[in-house]
Amino acid sequence: MGIVTGLLLLPLAPVRGTAWIADHVLEEARRQHHDPRAVQARLSALNRALDAGEIDEDAFEREEERLLTLLERPAHHSGRRAVRTTASDPLALSAAARSRPRRPR
Repeated sequence: MGIVTGLLLLPLAPVRGTAWIADHVLEEARRQHHDPRAVQARLSALNRALDAGEIDEDAFEREEERLLTLLERPAHHSGRRAVRTTASDPLALSAAARSRPRRPR
């Protein structure tokens, strides 16, 4: 960036800084949302809610499918590299969750 361009864009510096911060906050939120440990904790809580009768079978299946999908595919960001997972094998974890016996309707 040249000196003239830098001087002309100087008034936009606060906007660019705010956009940069918002972008990094969004990246971290996405990373945490797709973290296999967090997804597994949500699956466990979902199973407990079903066992306690707090949710019905249909709601359980919809949410379980959504969570298992999060475990099976990496998080893709618009034009950015995928976030690396911290679990050793998230696909094996989702396979174990799928093998859980279903309750009869």
